[in-house]
Amino acid sequence: MDQDLQHAHCVPCEGGVAPLGVERVEALLRTLPQWQGEGRSIRREFRFKNFYETMAFVNAVAWISHREDHHPELELGYNRCVVHYSTHAIGGLSENDFICAARVDALLT
Repeated sequence: MDQDLQHAHCVPCEGGVAPLGVERVEALLRTLPQWQGEGRSIRREFRFKNFYETMAFVNAVAWISHREDHHPELELGYNRCVVHYSTHAIGGLSENDFICAARVDALLT
């Protein structure tokens, strides 16, 4: 995991800037090997033993999202959560998406 991303903070994005280019997205994805690019977003599926662990994880992601003011889309089930990041204001990916992904990964290390 990229330690720089894990310790960076999101910068407010209100639009007016271009999304990251393909080369930069691919380079950042190499630092987060369990995340997958999906065009304008990145995603990772997390698996847990039970609903309690899943909800604890979701609450931790919510805390990160609140602190960074950058919010993912979540798919939630009994023992799984899929986290999707995209910067909607620019219609694609920004550094903020990768910063939050790295912080989410750090929850499980």
